[in-house]
Amino acid sequence: MDIQVPYGRDDTLHVRLQDPNIAGIIHPNKVERQSETDILLRAVENPINCKSLSDFLKDAKDILFIVNDGTRPTPTAKVIDMIYEQIKRANLKFIIATGVHRAPTQEEFDFIFGKYYEIFKDRIHVHDSKKQEDMVHIGTSKNGTEMEVNRLGMEAHKIIIIGSVEPHYFGGYTGGRKSFLPGIASRKTISQNHKHALKIEAQALALTGNPVHEDMIDALKTIADKEIFSIQTVLDGERRLYGVTTGHIHDSFYAAIDKAKEVFCVPILGKADIVVSIAPYPMDIDLYQSQKALDNGKLALKEDGILIMVSKCRTGIGEPGFFELLSSSATPQKALETIDQGYKLGYHKAAKMAEIGTWAEMWGVTDLEDKDMNAIFIKPFHDLQEALDKALEKKGKDAKVLFLMDGSITVPLIKRR
Repeated sequence: MDIQVPYGRDDTLHVRLQDPNIAGIIHPNKVERQSETDILLRAVENPINCKSLSDFLKDAKDILFIVNDGTRPTPTAKVIDMIYEQIKRANLKFIIATGVHRAPTQEEFDFIFGKYYEIFKDRIHVHDSKKQEDMVHIGTSKNGTEMEVNRLGMEAHKIIIIGSVEPHYFGGYTGGRKSFLPGIASRKTISQNHKHALKIEAQALALTGNPVHEDMIDALKTIADKEIFSIQTVLDGERRLYGVTTGHIHDSFYAAIDKAKEVFCVPILGKADIVVSIAPYPMDIDLYQSQKALDNGKLALKEDGILIMVSKCRTGIGEPGFFELLSSSATPQKALETIDQGYKLGYHKAAKMAEIGTWAEMWGVTDLEDKDMNAIFIKPFHDLQEALDKALEKKGKDAKVLFLMDGSITVPLIKRR
């Protein structure tokens, strides 16, 4: 069988595999195609536990839009297009919720805003979590997280959030509360929150008992009186709008989860000897973000299996903390021992990768240099066919291979017989 694997924004990798070796080619679930205009307008007109958008805008002195950066597939430009006539005369500005990520490139600005970049570019601000002078302290969560957020979020009379909801490997799901924490929070706040990702309860699809999620919710109680209109989107496997919920920041988030499950929770019959997990555009921005494909891919992998991550890693390594820890450790187990001695931002990412390295092999098909991949326990390749051939040679001619074609946000679940 010939299999086409997405690579970067426009490229495709072609591989050939014998049919008996294929355990599955897993995409997000097929769902009924929706009219994007209809579902968005219907959601805007029927917000959950919140006044309508038109009423929300009526007495707004100024409005801050919080939007995702280029590491998320959020259809921000589509949403703006649908509500542009309502907002175009408002006193508004935008802040890109980068968390600890770098500022967007011009390509990413265009991806986020589309044609509206030229219209709003003078009113677009990029959050920088390291600029302490931009932060204000607004309270402390019960877990001790000091809530510091960008002052633009606190100075704004009203806020509109445009987010997307899909599974997240330690936050349970993206969306909703993540626009504030980590979106526009300080580096210190993000570090304190993300330390909870080391706990076993912090995993994909988990909210109840997930300390990362619960900490975010608790921290946001400090701004309960801030007027927020939240627009949460769910995309299908073709990156089209499948579900939209609006209104209260938390209620709209929870309402979107059922739609997200319909798309991204994919049943599989069993685990495979080899899993190829792809980080597609734009989640292939760097190795730091591409790690999510490893974390979801491990759920479909047998003990002592081979997990092959496919990601262009367009801008390199990304946030350096996780790389520095892994590359300075002799083994994955040593990395985990170092993390136990003290947490730094990025160590949660290193811990998730190191944990896989204690029971399986990690291989990678990327544009990164071999020395960098070898340094963090990932066997480097630049040709997927070569990687598959060597993996089958190692695991045996009868080995089963599963492809997770949207590995960054698709969660494979073993189907109960």
